[in-house]
Amino acid sequence: METKKHSVNDIIKGVGISVLASIFLILIFSAILTYTNTSEQAINPVIIVIMAISILIGSSIGNTRKGLINGGVIGLAYMIIIYLISSILNNDFGFNLYHLIFVISGVLFGIVGGIIGANKK
Repeated sequence: METKKHSVNDIIKGVGISVLASIFLILIFSAILTYTNTSEQAINPVIIVIMAISILIGSSIGNTRKGLINGGVIGLAYMIIIYLISSILNNDFGFNLYHLIFVISGVLFGIVGGIIGANKK
């Protein structure tokens, strides 16, 4: 029972760190967009990179055991949260192949970050 509690805490911590990292990185990118002549075509690729980096950070810092499983769950939970926020803001709850690829990518980045987090000692 104690192990399950630690796993849930690790997942919550990892998702929280991922979301905070995203907010921080998006604020930095917003400032760059505001004060430079950066093309708006860069927005989507940069957001994808920010999401990947955020998941890697959250799953590696927030995960100290069961790297593969917890990391994947952190990536999945993060992607679900991002999907829900995006769908609410855009008033569009559609799900297509593009969204599926994003979710799978988030899980894979979570797994990689989870492995890193479980092996850093």
